[in-house]
Amino acid sequence: MALGLRCFRWVQPGFCNSLLVLTKPVSGVRLSSANITWNDCQQCGAFPIVPVRHFATKKAKAKGKGHSQPRVNINASLVEDIIRLEEVDGEMKSVVEALKDNFNKNLNIRTSPGSLDHITVTTADGKFALNQIGQISLKSPQLILVNMTSFPECTAAAIKAIRESGMNLNPEVDGTVIRVPIPKVTREHREMLVKLAKQNTNKAKDALRKVRTNAMNKLKKSKDTVAEDTIKLIEKQIGQMADDTAVEMDKHLAQKTKELLG
Repeated sequence: MALGLRCFRWVQPGFCNSLLVLTKPVSGVRLSSANITWNDCQQCGAFPIVPVRHFATKKAKAKGKGHSQPRVNINASLVEDIIRLEEVDGEMKSVVEALKDNFNKNLNIRTSPGSLDHITVTTADGKFALNQIGQISLKSPQLILVNMTSFPECTAAAIKAIRESGMNLNPEVDGTVIRVPIPKVTREHREMLVKLAKQNTNKAKDALRKVRTNAMNKLKKSKDTVAEDTIKLIEKQIGQMADDTAVEMDKHLAQKTKELLG
């Protein structure tokens, strides 16, 4: 009650002047300002302060999209006590080289004897490359032979591996020799090779993610002894290296796809 009377006393002059405006002619009105300070208004609660949160508009959010993040370029020698970035980079490049090697050996318009070399054959004694258990040769431009004389017991497994290699091959058995007719180059055959190229690229990206994850896990072990900002910079550098490698893989895939489709 006391606070209410106090506030009314402060605003009374202004209130009375307002009444005069209503009862006197306009020419006879004389207003006097009330001597009310900002502190007084705050004390009586006449003007409560309300916090305002400004949200980003859709236009502002859209404007922020598409801007590339600044790249990190850490000197590898300065952080070699924490993690060897050169080794990580080497592992990532090895994944790319393996993909390129796969493209060159296994994904060609014309099937060659070398295309069969690394087909994995599962036997009772383990897994072996086809060229380890059989002699592969080109009989004619339309026929590849796989001589299984050294390991005749693996013939059935070798046939199964060739048929399931995804190369659109239909092997035939002739004693201990496997005859592999080379498929004709059709549009369907080309598209099948492109599909295999995409599958191999996805597998390579899985291997790349493992390299990145292993590097990040190794980096986490140093979090107790290394500044947080330094850890974040190295993490960003590793992520950047992985992204660059993935882009390189996509370029090789696009180039191979163009080659296969003609």
